[in-house]
Order: sequence, then structure tokens, then C-alpha cells
Amino acid sequence: MAKQEPTSAASRPLKIVAGADAFGSSLKDVLVAQLRSLNIEVEDLGTSKYYSVGEEVGRRVSQAAKSNSSVETRGLLACGTGVGVAIFANKFPGVYAATCLTTGEARNTRSINNCNVLAVSGMSTTPEAATEILTTFLNTPFKSPCPASGSNPWPEDLQDFFEKSVEEMSKIGNENGPVADPPCFICSLAKAREDKEFTPVDVMPGGSMKILRETPTSAIVRFKAGSVEPAHHHTFGHDLVVTKGRKCVWNLTKKEKYDLGVGDYLFTPAGDVHRVKYFEDTEFFIKWDGHWDLFLDEDVAAANAAIDKEKNDTK
Repeated sequence: MAKQEPTSAASRPLKIVAGADAFGSSLKDVLVAQLRSLNIEVEDLGTSKYYSVGEEVGRRVSQAAKSNSSVETRGLLACGTGVGVAIFANKFPGVYAATCLTTGEARNTRSINNCNVLAVSGMSTTPEAATEILTTFLNTPFKSPCPASGSNPWPEDLQDFFEKSVEEMSKIGNENGPVADPPCFICSLAKAREDKEFTPVDVMPGGSMKILRETPTSAIVRFKAGSVEPAHHHTFGHDLVVTKGRKCVWNLTKKEKYDLGVGDYLFTPAGDVHRVKYFEDTEFFIKWDGHWDLFLDEDVAAANAAIDKEKNDTK
């Protein structure tokens, strides 16, 4: 291919993030070579599964769109059909990925939708056709004449519509404000049982428990800040995940110490003697097999004395 000067219609310097699956890899390589011959910066992510490469290109184009960079970042994707990679790229805000099998489609989607990620078909599109599609994608400005307009300039009212439509598209999915991360299953389960009372945990001042299910048994446990569980053990092992607050667990049998915060997991084997200190109001999910039992190995005063001694020894 002869050396060409860049002919991109972008008003800013252009960067292309490219990637493909195994069915589109060869075609992607041809197009990356074309881009580099035009002195366009290319970040080639190589070959991966269509959903992971589509996701990664979409993520990077989305991040660049939010950054107000002096460089315009677009994406180039190829898979067997060009459809799968486009679907996954479009999961990200500010990404407008379109599968184009003809130059007319590339010109339309650039002109009408301000498409910023081009997806091509490695199984249906020849390298020669793909290079023409890419050239059109690079050289067609948003709102320019295209086949959909009969190759005539768009009327002013339609140009205004296009401008507003892109802005409206960026708001889809955010009508009620930013979408929060979905709560974890454990937190949702605890919330669904919120109307049920917590039962105080005997011999554990400041603690209360709400049983969620039996056999295997699971529960939500709460402790107030400053509470201490004196050294104790159970005839069962138990798993726990902290959903709120901060605690420290000393496994006295194994002579190990664990500082736990939100999202941290810990398994304590049956019979292991352990002591616990709560530094904040804390809530955790716990699961065990068998009937609940608890055997104290010290009292609260002894537990506090041991914790204070360790604190003083480390000063």
C-alpha cells in the first residue's frame, strides 16, 4: 500500500484503539496497517474473545470521551460478523459502535450517529472492501451529506435534530441519576429481611443475630463499636463476609491475626479458639453447618486485658 497523508475528518489528532477475535484478526491486521500508513496513532490490543476485546475497546473509548483530551479516540473492532464486538463495546457510555458492511453504511452512521467505533466482519468482508469502509469512517464528518440524505446537505432542522439526538443518547440509562453498583447478594438478602428483629447473642454484649435460613444455617450478625467477643470456639467451622464496619479477629489456636473490613472473607475451622474486637458498628454474613453452639475460653475482662496488652506491647 502506498504511503498516504492522513485524510481523517477529525478536528483533533486521531487515535484508534483496535482489537479483534480470532475470526476478525486477519482483517484487523490489514486495517491497522492501513491506519499506520496514514500516520494515525494506533493502540492494537491484539486478539482475544469477541466479548472481552469488544468490552476493552469500548471501555477505553468511553474513558477517552470523558477526559476532554486534545486527541480524539475512536475504536476499530473485528469479529466473525462484526456484531458481537459492537454489542459489547456499546455497553459503555459515550460509545457509538456500528457494524458496517458497506461504505454507505459507514458514511451514514458517521453522519447521522457520530459513530466512534467501527466494527467489521472478518467472515463477510474482503480486505479491499474493509479498507474502503475504514477510509469512509475516517473521512466522514458528523452531519455531513451521506446516502441517507441523497448525498445532499442536510436541512438545518435535521442537523439540529442530530446534534440533540447524540446528547439524548448519552443520557439513556441515567434518567434517575448515576447508576449505582448493584448490591451484593448477601446485602440484598439482609435488606429483604430488615423487618425481622435481631436477637441478642447470649454472653456477647453488644451483639445481635438474625437467622436467614436453616441447614446450612446462615445469619446476619451485628456488633456495636467497641464490643469484644472473648476467646471462644464452636463445634462447627464457619465462613463470614463483612458487609459493614471493621473488626479484628485473633485466631489463638493458629496464632494468627486478621484485620477485616467491608468485603473481606474469613473461614474459622471447628474448634479454633478466636477472639474478636469491633472498631466500628459492624455487620457480617455468617454461614455454618450444624446447630449453633458457643464455648467461652475466657471472660470479657480477660479479653480486654489481652487486647490492651498487645496494644501496649506494640507501642
